[in-house]
Amino acid sequence: MPRKIIIDTDPGQDDAVALLLALASPEDIEVLGITCVAGNVPLPLTAKNARIVCELAGRTDVRVFAGCNAPLRRKLVTAEHVHGKTGLDGITLPDPRMPLQDQHAVDVIIETSRAEADVTLVPIGPLANIATALTRAPDIAGRIAEIVIMGGAYFQVGNITPTAEFNIFVDPEAAEIVFRSGVKLTVMPLDVTHKVLTTRPRIEALRALGPVGEVVASWTDFFERFDMEKYGSEGAPLHDPCTIAWLIDPTLFSGRQINVEIETVSDLTLGMTVADWWGVTDRAKNAYFVGSCDADGFYALLTERLARL
Repeated sequence: MPRKIIIDTDPGQDDAVALLLALASPEDIEVLGITCVAGNVPLPLTAKNARIVCELAGRTDVRVFAGCNAPLRRKLVTAEHVHGKTGLDGITLPDPRMPLQDQHAVDVIIETSRAEADVTLVPIGPLANIATALTRAPDIAGRIAEIVIMGGAYFQVGNITPTAEFNIFVDPEAAEIVFRSGVKLTVMPLDVTHKVLTTRPRIEALRALGPVGEVVASWTDFFERFDMEKYGSEGAPLHDPCTIAWLIDPTLFSGRQINVEIETVSDLTLGMTVADWWGVTDRAKNAYFVGSCDADGFYALLTERLARL
């Protein structure tokens, strides 16, 4: 049976690719809804971008909801320097015609988690919506099958500060709530996403797929310029689709069950995921922290699925 999921997102080009991969994989994934949060760009744009992607995939049946427009306690930090002023810079796509749903994303997460058995939440942006839902309705923690997160880092350390990955840094208090929730967690940190680089052969294979592939290639052409300059790499990490690929084929990945704590106090290391990779503490293990990926297998899966759209 397909995994029933809610994707919580702040599109962002790599978020958009994750949405496309999920929507192209109905035998593996049933998308119950898309909940949007402020992150890469402000909430009005993330909610707009999610609907643009649904229309690109021909999936106007998927409901999109707007959620939290700011972190729990902090001023919003955005990433237009990476994703452009729209969040989906790289190609101009038409404004969405499908409606934004009236219901708040947090209410949708709570109601769906109560109504459906074994829902998986897939947050690929800051964690305000998920943390707010868990705080307002603590009973749902026992009903959620798994939370699969794109966020954090250990060996790769940070990409928005020297010690923090963007999604966790934007709302560390929300991340702390999620990581202490007791829900089964799988984490896709920079350590694995930096192993799935957008090399030229991989992107040209996507571009050759047709209209959807051309859009995806234009997105990667735009955002990879930033990472290639920063890291000196041959391509950019394709972060968020790792969560969906994990749900489809977890054999592509490997990691460890470890303890992960979130730094919420220090100015120097705010938002750091303090990952006990080597097991040097006696803190309880609370997350499966993914460390490696079969990158060729990942791109083969992505290319095969996007070819369906």
